[in-house]
Amino acid sequence: MSIRPRPLSAALRQLLGGTALLLCAQTVQADDQNAAPAPQDQADPNQAKLLGNITVTAQSRNQEMQSVPIPLQIITAKQVDTLAATDLSKMDMFVPGLVVSADQPTQPRYQLRGIATSDFGIGTEPAVGVYINGVYAARSGGALLAFNDLARVEVLKGPQGTLFGRNAAAGAISIVTNEPTDRFEGKARLRIGNYGKVYGDALLNLPLNQDMALRVSAYDNQSDGWVKDAASGKRYGEDNDWGTRAVFRWNITQDTRMLLSWDHEKLNQPPHPAFGLVPLSNDTNQRPPFPPDPTTYLNPLHAPLYNDAVGGRESRTFDGVTLSFDHSFAWGSLVSTTAWRGFDTFNRGDYDGTNHIVSYLDTTNIEHNNSWYQEFKLSGTTGIADWVGGVSYYQEQARQTSQTNIFTDSLDTLASNIMGVGTPLTDISNALASFGLPYTLLGDPWHEAISNVGKFKAYAAFGDVIWHVNDRFNITTGIRYTRDSKSFSWYNMPRSAPQFDGTVQALDQAGVLAMLPPEAQMALAAFGNNVIFTDAVGVPVRFHNTWNNVSPRLVLDYKFTPDVMGYASVTKGYKAGGYNSVQVGSRFAPEKVINYEAGVKTTFPEHNLLLNGSVYYYRYDNKQSLSLDPNSAGSGVPRYLVNSTDQEAKGLELEALWQPVRDLRLNFTGAYIDATYRKAVADSGAVLTGQPTGEPRFSYTAGLAYTWRNVASGQLEFNLNYAYRGKSRCNDDSRLQGECVISPNFKVGEAQHRTDARLDWHAPGDRWGVALYASNLFNDRYVTGVDNITATVFGTPYANITPPRMWGVEFRAKF
Repeated sequence: MSIRPRPLSAALRQLLGGTALLLCAQTVQADDQNAAPAPQDQADPNQAKLLGNITVTAQSRNQEMQSVPIPLQIITAKQVDTLAATDLSKMDMFVPGLVVSADQPTQPRYQLRGIATSDFGIGTEPAVGVYINGVYAARSGGALLAFNDLARVEVLKGPQGTLFGRNAAAGAISIVTNEPTDRFEGKARLRIGNYGKVYGDALLNLPLNQDMALRVSAYDNQSDGWVKDAASGKRYGEDNDWGTRAVFRWNITQDTRMLLSWDHEKLNQPPHPAFGLVPLSNDTNQRPPFPPDPTTYLNPLHAPLYNDAVGGRESRTFDGVTLSFDHSFAWGSLVSTTAWRGFDTFNRGDYDGTNHIVSYLDTTNIEHNNSWYQEFKLSGTTGIADWVGGVSYYQEQARQTSQTNIFTDSLDTLASNIMGVGTPLTDISNALASFGLPYTLLGDPWHEAISNVGKFKAYAAFGDVIWHVNDRFNITTGIRYTRDSKSFSWYNMPRSAPQFDGTVQALDQAGVLAMLPPEAQMALAAFGNNVIFTDAVGVPVRFHNTWNNVSPRLVLDYKFTPDVMGYASVTKGYKAGGYNSVQVGSRFAPEKVINYEAGVKTTFPEHNLLLNGSVYYYRYDNKQSLSLDPNSAGSGVPRYLVNSTDQEAKGLELEALWQPVRDLRLNFTGAYIDATYRKAVADSGAVLTGQPTGEPRFSYTAGLAYTWRNVASGQLEFNLNYAYRGKSRCNDDSRLQGECVISPNFKVGEAQHRTDARLDWHAPGDRWGVALYASNLFNDRYVTGVDNITATVFGTPYANITPPRMWGVEFRAKF
């Protein structure tokens, strides 16, 4: 079936995009159901102000969104529900500048304004900090959890080192959940959709007495998967995830409050599907042609799936506990936050995109993580200043095992393609069989692994003051001192192949080994050692490093009128140094960024229009990227290594929301960025200085919402949202990394479109309702990248593609 929309679909998409561009509005929709009634044919004159009247905590203070002088985008709970999104990766295209790559939810990658950390190992840190109720989400394994009783998500673009601390050099994502209230509340929701989708969530808020309340929520997310393995019939793209959250609130005194929360999540599903690009027969002993010919590659959007990872799955068990006390004084408040987070993840998937044993390769990542966090924060307001300051301590212990698993049949392919010595194990096995000897060196599993242990500590002290020069002009000064202390170790285990070693030993004891030709004996000797992880085999290696950083910020904001504010800022960000988990002895220095920004936030009540915009320029030093090193293929399978570069970018962002009449809202958010390398040499030897980093120039989202009132004694609301992300900008290393120009038979890195629609009827007060929704309405499909890790060894590149259209019906009840 064709994945391209029909001409009518394309026309509708263009009409939607063109209309929204002309109307200029913003992606984020505030819930205005409580707005005062207005005549049907005109908008509420206060609506423009209400649309920006969202309380946020982006600056560690409760402020209205429009008064915060930083680039900030809010994702409300209503928008999440409109898009039927279960986590942030399901809706990142509707936040221009944000990319959440979550083909593997235990190894997600966050990117803001073209800056990301692609290495998921425990030795490195993310460049985009994720915070849940103010607590740092350590590591990739616990950084992407499903939405559960969400209040809002605050996306802060640009370095946030002063307010959020280390590892927010590119920006911060602050996830805020709901707290218990003094009102009894209960609600439930059920979604049923294609591909066997069944999603349900429920919430119960219980006031226990006048000082205590308990809020409990749970969700369950299941589906049958959107693609089937052509050989085994196993389904991939499946959902199997459930979780619960409980929050207890106790007003100890009139001025003291305690919040205790517990989060639990369990995920267990098949690994990501890897679509092989090389056409092969059904003979699983057929070796792929080498080197691979891109002109013969299959289009992965139409190719069958053949994956055969033995025991392949992706799973996670997560628990988190947070204890918070806040006490109010006459002059301000004190907040103490204590948090523990722990998770275990297992991820084993196919990395050759075939079901042929002669090219079999899977990788496994096993991680265990525990972290503690303690923060004390004081804040207050005087006649001339709003201030906040505090200290924090963070401790983390992480263990990781990185495995690569093959069969001895794959060793023969390696010997033939890389060593140029033919297929020694096949030849020996055939010779033994011809003499009637009951021995074979084929079909035996081969296992190599590196084990890592990381012990990390971070201390910080920070202060931030908004100085009110007069009733229009403010100066914000802030600074944070951070000290990172890290211990990290590698242990490259000797390869494990007990069946193979047993056969070789039996041949030696029978005297057969000595009778083999010299070249055969040399091949067997070579296979007595590691062939993939070859550094410091069997030798523990450990390093300890300490880094110190000071991250300041300066912000000026001025209210030209009560509805128009301009601001300018200079901020610095910092990301701790680290280590590459699979490169023994590797170390790299911290990342540092300085960002210059100017913007305006406005409302036009007479036109019911909200309009914000900003321009920025940043210089990023020592950015750490995970890239494929082709030079490591000479002795075995190539590896992804960390490469450091210097980058810079200049950009423009615009967001707006317009409500021309009471029941119609139109929104638009757009971003432009020109990101290039200031200084860079790829592992392949390509000099990338002055070339684009790959980040597309343009991305935007647009949409509309219209409400029909008094429909079957309720309201009928229609939402249509469109998102666009431009094509990748290629450089001299893009082809090797699988990001651009791979084959004439398909496109990689092309511009992406997505359109979501929802038709929702709800009773007064939303006591119950029903909705019909569709994600990726026009079934646009894309190749998001090609992995060449086995292309230069086995000749088996594979591709990742986007899922198809998802649709469903939703039922809700509230009491």
